[in-house]
Amino acid sequence: MTDDSPDIGGYLFCVNTKEDIVMKTVLITGSSSGYGLETARHFHAQGWTVVATMRTPREGILPASDRIRVLPLDVTDASSIAAALEASGPVDVLVNNAGIGVAGAFEATPMSHIRKVFETNTFGVMAMTQAIIPQFRIRGSGVVVNVTSSATLVPMPLAAAYTASKMAIEGFTGSLAHELQAFGVRVKLVEPGYAPSTRFAHNTELRVEDMIPEAYASFAQPIFAGFANPAMVTKETDVAEAVWHAANDTSARLRYPAGADAVALARAG
Repeated sequence: MTDDSPDIGGYLFCVNTKEDIVMKTVLITGSSSGYGLETARHFHAQGWTVVATMRTPREGILPASDRIRVLPLDVTDASSIAAALEASGPVDVLVNNAGIGVAGAFEATPMSHIRKVFETNTFGVMAMTQAIIPQFRIRGSGVVVNVTSSATLVPMPLAAAYTASKMAIEGFTGSLAHELQAFGVRVKLVEPGYAPSTRFAHNTELRVEDMIPEAYASFAQPIFAGFANPAMVTKETDVAEAVWHAANDTSARLRYPAGADAVALARAG
């Protein structure tokens, strides 16, 4: 593969693929909405077979196609992971996209909430990756794409637990990329910016208003106003395209910021 893209601080901002891309199978976690759903649509449009997984399968959100399979998968449940991988059959690319957000003052964030975030964003990614490595290693090929966040580029306030869960995956991915290189397995990071459509921190079980004590109110108000009216945003298609590029780039590059705001943060860093 020939790549004419600029490499700034180890970040890839655009991939120019000069060779034909072989149509393969991708398994995507968290495909019921947002980045995961758009990524499933994008890979399908490129001719790939897509295994779209989600905790509760939803009908009608993806095209009716013999190249799309929707499977139940909870990345925090080992038996669910095993069942999904058995049902999916061999895959060529794993996209670890499933994640949850939590926003609030760390002081007021219950440890139960923090553990819930890490179970999905960190341990769920590790469990999925660990489960799929054997088939990649034995075959001598495969790609793991881990979706993190631009919060790992410039950590933001009122998201300490979320940022920590994603930073852990940044370190995990970098280390694993070296570990699996000898087996022909590539490991990549996609770092999306802020997309209001993902409804960050609006989990029904993780209520933001419960985690902003009065002492933090004046500090938090402009930050949440910025969430509501961001200067730059990441589109879901930006992330889908970045995941696609990462999955098909055979170079040793690790990081792919996705979205205008993420690219700006990566360049500034």
